[in-house]
Amino acid sequence: MDWDELDPKKMAPEKKNLETMGVAELNAYIAELEAEIERTRATITRKQAAKQGAESFFKK
Repeated sequence: MDWDELDPKKMAPEKKNLETMGVAELNAYIAELEAEIERTRATITRKQAAKQGAESFFKK
């Protein structure tokens, strides 16, 4: 048995068909994506701060 077979496969999210969306829908979609990017950047910032704090704590 291969252990890789037991791991769930990560599937890429399905891309939206932008051609069927109107301008207002596209603008709303962009706003949604920008909010997700901002949320991701905030998480990265928090994780980097935690890492730096741990590194400074354990350095002598």
